[in-house]
Amino acid sequence: MKSFVRIMKALSDPNRVRVLKLLQAGELCVCEIQAVLGLAQSTVSKHMKLLEDAGLVERRRQGTWILYSLADGSESEYAAAMLAGLSHWLDDDEELVRMLKALPAAANLRDGTLKS
Repeated sequence: MKSFVRIMKALSDPNRVRVLKLLQAGELCVCEIQAVLGLAQSTVSKHMKLLEDAGLVERRRQGTWILYSLADGSESEYAAAMLAGLSHWLDDDEELVRMLKALPAAANLRDGTLKS
């Protein structure tokens, strides 16, 4: 029950759902997420912590950067189900479409050595 409630709580905020949809495009650092969502760095960091604790995102360090990506869902069947659903839900949401188009400009905030 705890795992289910943690995931539902993580998905109860529209900005956290937006983050998950943005991460479908690939790894992002907090500064990129912050630029696209227009939120404070501390707010984005709190959102990322909740998503990570719920097993919905993973992070890795590359130099001074913490890069976030979607989790594979192996931590919880509930996380796997929600991530699978989100892979095709909300694709026609106008705000999300706008945010996805803004990602390339936000990527300029990150050191060019991380880009492939």
